[in-house]
Amino acid sequence: MSDWIRPIGQGWVVRDAVPGPDVDEFAEPDRVVAALAAPGAADSLLAVQHPARTPAALARGLDLAAAVPVARAVLERLRKRFYRPVREIVAPYRIEGPDGVALGLLCLVDPAAVTDDGAARVRHTEDVYADVVAERATVLAGLGCATSAAMLVPASGGDLLTEQVERACAGLGLPDLSTSDAGGRRHELWVVPAGPLQNRLLAAVAAAELLVADGNHRVAAASAAGHGALLALVTAGPQLRIGAINRVLTGTGLGPEDLVSRWCAAGLDVRYDEHAVPVTGEAVVRAGSAVLRIPLPELPGPGPVIDHEIVERVLFAEALGVDPDGPCVLPLPAGRPVPADADAVVLLAPVRYTDVLAVHAAGRRMPRKATYFTPKPRSGLVLAEL
Repeated sequence: MSDWIRPIGQGWVVRDAVPGPDVDEFAEPDRVVAALAAPGAADSLLAVQHPARTPAALARGLDLAAAVPVARAVLERLRKRFYRPVREIVAPYRIEGPDGVALGLLCLVDPAAVTDDGAARVRHTEDVYADVVAERATVLAGLGCATSAAMLVPASGGDLLTEQVERACAGLGLPDLSTSDAGGRRHELWVVPAGPLQNRLLAAVAAAELLVADGNHRVAAASAAGHGALLALVTAGPQLRIGAINRVLTGTGLGPEDLVSRWCAAGLDVRYDEHAVPVTGEAVVRAGSAVLRIPLPELPGPGPVIDHEIVERVLFAEALGVDPDGPCVLPLPAGRPVPADADAVVLLAPVRYTDVLAVHAAGRRMPRKATYFTPKPRSGLVLAEL
């Protein structure tokens, strides 16, 4: 058996529903704070994941380090009340909903593992925010327990993994856990103890080079926390989808006319088009009542340079003098409301999966928050001691 892909030695599977608000663990901080202010939410899994954003922590002025011991005590109570303990297991997991189908294996992965020639076995696809990684690493190190899984995809050979997991699920019969989320997705998982079936499933995962589809910050935080393990859902689909993540300009002091003037001065072809929709190779900008369509220039580089990188380097940094890594540029997944103080929102087409693979093959990373893979594993169904 591989030593970098292994079963969950000590874990917990939720008995019924995940305790607490059905809010994405990685939602915007203000949404998390609002959810935690609801009655009873302070004693929930979301409070464990965001200990410094609970009403009590905010009222007492606790920093993250001071809030983590409180979260650890809450987690212990939740495990005793809402979870059943399991040992040395892996979990075939199926998600099906309006945003795709994922069939894969929940297991532990060493985020820092390398091959014999020194190549990383788990490859980041996007850059990360250092402050977000530090925050999550502090929580993970303090809890010693993973409460959500990153989504990893095989760079190649994923059909074999899907086939192995599908065959295992058919042979196991009814799932050990079946639940739905607020987005209309069905989550089903089966608990597989040590034995030949578990060995076959782990071997199918270990045979692949893995890319981070969802959870670049979780993978980096797991490495920084030093536990040598990451809870991961390894899946090849069969129907993964990539949604769009747009960019918001805020606090720049630039109005629509200023933006058009500066982009034109930079040699960009800016066209007014109220019917424009984002397609690959173009950006659509909504600024006030203006709708602009901007064909994006090609940039040299090994492998494809995706639209997000061109927008950040050319439209923001070079033409506007706005730091893409600074507070004036925010990611915005498609369908989320635009902040009221936005100067403009730059709409971009979803990154194609072939481009994700090509960027990886060229040894590069995409900008932070460029892809939105779905369907995502639900936080809190399985907890794993690290």
